[in-house]
Amino acid sequence: MLRVAVVGSGPSGVYTAQNLVQLHPDVLVDVIDRLPCPYGLVRYGVAPDHEKIKSLQNNLRTVLEHERVRFLGAVPIGPGGLPAERLRKLYHAVVYCVGAAADRRLGIPGEDLPGSWSATQFVSWYSAHPDAADEGFVRDARSAVVIGVGNVAVDVTRMLARGPAELGPTDMPQAAFRALAASRVRDICMVGRRGPSQARFTTKELRELGGLPDAGVLVDPAELALDPGYTDPSALPAVQRRNVEVLRGWARAPREDASRRIRLRFFLRPVELLADGGDSGPGGAASTAGPVRAVRFERTEPDGRGGVRGTGRFEDVEAHLVLRSVGYRGVPLDGLPFDASSGTVPHLAGRVLRAGVVAPGEYVAGWIKRGPTGVIGTNRPCAKETVLSLLDDVPVLASAPVPGDPVAALRAEGVDPVEWPGWRAIERAEAALGASLGRGGVVKLADWESLLAAARTAGVPQAP
Repeated sequence: MLRVAVVGSGPSGVYTAQNLVQLHPDVLVDVIDRLPCPYGLVRYGVAPDHEKIKSLQNNLRTVLEHERVRFLGAVPIGPGGLPAERLRKLYHAVVYCVGAAADRRLGIPGEDLPGSWSATQFVSWYSAHPDAADEGFVRDARSAVVIGVGNVAVDVTRMLARGPAELGPTDMPQAAFRALAASRVRDICMVGRRGPSQARFTTKELRELGGLPDAGVLVDPAELALDPGYTDPSALPAVQRRNVEVLRGWARAPREDASRRIRLRFFLRPVELLADGGDSGPGGAASTAGPVRAVRFERTEPDGRGGVRGTGRFEDVEAHLVLRSVGYRGVPLDGLPFDASSGTVPHLAGRVLRAGVVAPGEYVAGWIKRGPTGVIGTNRPCAKETVLSLLDDVPVLASAPVPGDPVAALRAEGVDPVEWPGWRAIERAEAALGASLGRGGVVKLADWESLLAAARTAGVPQAP
């Protein structure tokens, strides 16, 4: 039997495992994750109110319950865990599907002021990632600025604008639910440096902002009109054309009677975050006298070549909370080569390249292979390409000796994996927590101690 380790249990990792067992009759796959819970960004990145997308977990579950697939959670690879070179000796091949874990930075003064966070930090908190900290994101905040106009920016804007009646039935952890339910944020400004026809959100996500029961969307027609594609959107790609049509509707009929306001702004480039108790000139050093109080933007305009240029005109937008949502970036993996310019592992059709030469038995799939592009489904063909490369290499890979059961070797290294029964025990604990809180469904456990304690109850007889 061929033994393959897939590092990462998000969509790219699970699709890799699925292709392996479908295309090779004699392969055993261990899907390894640093966390005790599977599903990656489907569990920890999809907004709690997106039940339809979160239901993708059911499809991923089917793969992880396959008789030749095994889930091994709470297994860190690299510093503080199992060295990558040791993992390589336990399997005929290792496929790394670890995503892009870092956020891109704005690179402007004041970016690290108190009250300024990456959107990923905020998402991890309300999604119960066990590494997330309760940073008091919305405490004492009355206004928020979300920098970016992609789907993640729309998600965090929507979470800030929802009320307790809408958040209660989600699987959001209790601490985040209490904080957002008590939030005093009433003005949320989502800002893009280019025009609406170049925004990266999908129309479905955009329309959801207009369906919130107690939030009105406001759009400045003058900002929309700056976009060359706005007056006649017929030549735009379908998604961008529909986006413009939605924005046109909101501009014609703004809803101003709601208790929360979502302002969509365009052609504004952030140049500085300003602190409470201080000021600076445009482009100068930000004051560090206190937490963030405003974002200074430079007005931009189309440059005639598909981009924008600065106009030298500036505007300050009040913000007690700033969420930066300008993209993801891969991080170096211990023991693997890394291309810092692209944030990916160099590869040839999924085969890892070391100094331009194929490294036998090492592969990549997903964002760490191609960069943070595409949607969840994009991982399917990406994973298949890598698996086909791996299967072409089987005659060489299968000749290497490996231990009979890698789990015994892992335990000898001091690593005690959370296997599938442990994950099912976590699910039961989260269902019980939701019932006890009267939230109407599952409520996620939000810390390592609770998750591992729940996993340890696997095999314990359940009360009838």
